[in-house]
Amino acid sequence: MRIIGGRWRSRVLPVIDQPGLRPTPDRVRETLFNWLQSDIPGSRCLDLFTGSGALGLEAASRGASQVTLIENQPATCRILSDNIKSLAADNIELLQQDALLWLNKAGQAYDVVFVDPPYDSDCLADVCQKLEQHHWLSDRAMIYIELPSEQEIPALPENWQIIRGKTAGQVGYYLAQREV
Repeated sequence: MRIIGGRWRSRVLPVIDQPGLRPTPDRVRETLFNWLQSDIPGSRCLDLFTGSGALGLEAASRGASQVTLIENQPATCRILSDNIKSLAADNIELLQQDALLWLNKAGQAYDVVFVDPPYDSDCLADVCQKLEQHHWLSDRAMIYIELPSEQEIPALPENWQIIRGKTAGQVGYYLAQREV
């Protein structure tokens, strides 16, 4: 996986070969971070279902003040931990947790949240509801949602508005904004 922009631009990091793990493609990440270019610097970011870390590491590289990575696979966490150390990233926190369970507690507000669950799961609507109900989002938080392009986006909380969306091959990706 290659970091596209920011202080670690062009750094190539190893990714574990694991069934179902699919780093967000460079082209999709480039579009996403163009959409978020004014939102990332100084922000608190949450990367749920982290996997390769492509989204969270990119946000940290581009100036997020804090990035929290949530990943439940031990082998994936070991690679992520090594990557964080090799970058000497002091703005990244890695938690080996089940994202759905972690979201059940009361949260601290994040400005940007990346939601990219495994494609074979059906938890996207539940994750979005938990983000809203347990106060994980700042007032005008930006929420990135990725799913298979043939799938329709599930019902989102009423105060979320899809402001951007595209497809690239088998990937459908959207940016929602929370309104209070």
